[in-house]
Amino acid sequence: MKKWEYLTAPLLIHNTKMILDNFGADGWELVQIVQGATPEQLVAYFKREKA
Repeated sequence: MKKWEYLTAPLLIHNTKMILDNFGADGWELVQIVQGATPEQLVAYFKREKA
């Protein structure tokens, strides 16, 4: 059975692509992006399989 680990990270609107590319390069898969406390704040949820 697969086991997963999860990560929650804030995203900066002006630098979203670079942030997502960096997490992807580390093996994290984006699950969802949700709005934070204000419209300018975004929170990303990631997962990756545990080794």
